[in-house]
Amino acid sequence: MKKDYTLTVFTENQTGLVIRIASVITKRHINIESLSVSKSSMQGIHRFTIVVNETDDVVRKLCAQLDKQVDVLKAFYYDNDEIVYQEIALYKVPIEAFFNGEKLERIVREHNARILSIEEEYIVIEKTGYENETEALLKALRSIGIYEFVRSGRVAIVKPMERLNKYLKSLNIKMSNSN
Repeated sequence: MKKDYTLTVFTENQTGLVIRIASVITKRHINIESLSVSKSSMQGIHRFTIVVNETDDVVRKLCAQLDKQVDVLKAFYYDNDEIVYQEIALYKVPIEAFFNGEKLERIVREHNARILSIEEEYIVIEKTGYENETEALLKALRSIGIYEFVRSGRVAIVKPMERLNKYLKSLNIKMSNSN
C-alpha cells in the first residue's frame, strides 16, 4: 500500500548532487512530492528531505540505491509517525482586501497565520503548518482574491535520535579496528 515517506539523505556538499539524487528517484518512476535541501547539524554535511508516496518495499530499495551514490553518506526513510514536520507558505493578496471590512483579519486569525508585509499594492501573509492547513488558507484567501502563492518543501526532524551520528560513529569504530 502506498503512503507518504520522508527520506533524509545526508551528503557531502558537492555540485550536481541534487540532479543525481533526483535522477535516481525518477529512474524508478517515483514522483517527488516535496524536496528541500539544507545544511545539517554536522559541519560539511548537507541534508536532503524528500517526500515520496510509495510502498515500503519501493522506498527501502530506493534508499539502498541512494546509499550507493558517491558523495551520499547515508539515506534513511521514515513514515509520518516517526517525524515532526512543517511547511511554510506565503500568500500575496490585494491591499484592497485589507480595507474591505474585517474578512481578511478574520481569515488570518482563524488560520493562525501572520501578516509579514503591507505594501502599497499587496499584503504578504505567512502560514506555517501541514500541507492541508496551508491549502485551507489558500482556499479561504481565494474568496477575497490572491496574486501569488508559494509553499516550501517539507522540513522534518526525526523523532528517534539522529541516526547519522550513530552511523558515522560506527564507521569510525570500524575504521579504527581495521587499522
